[in-house]
Amino acid sequence: MKPGRHLALTGIAIMGALALAGCGGSGSGSSAAELSVAASYMPQPVSADMAAGFLTITNKGGTKDELTSVSSDSAGEITMHETNGGAMEEVDSFEVPAHGQLVFKSGGNHLMFEKLKRRPEQGDTITVKLKFAESGPLTVEMPVKSATYNPSTGH
Repeated sequence: MKPGRHLALTGIAIMGALALAGCGGSGSGSSAAELSVAASYMPQPVSADMAAGFLTITNKGGTKDELTSVSSDSAGEITMHETNGGAMEEVDSFEVPAHGQLVFKSGGNHLMFEKLKRRPEQGDTITVKLKFAESGPLTVEMPVKSATYNPSTGH
């Protein structure tokens, strides 16, 4: 093989490798979790010191994340619960699947606001901070609805 031709083929191979490396890098940003929250609400509590909260966390990204804690200035503590076979069980975290949703709804997964600083009334808004294992925290405005509120989103 002529020396010039060898150099040209080497150059083409290097250019091809660089182009492929560039393609691989561009997809990595879209694989991160992309979290958003919708359909949040709190039914007006019947108890003066405890309430429930519901919402949907959507992950449009290609990587799962994990909801690790929830806090609010309105409550001394917020715990996360899942319901299995009619029994409520406190959990430390919930997975938010890649390209999926984590749904908190009446009769299923839910948030328990304990040691309320004051009883929320219909029309109030409760500010809630959601913390995740990988993503930054999200602040959610949770409206207080009537005690019998049944959302049209299927919660």
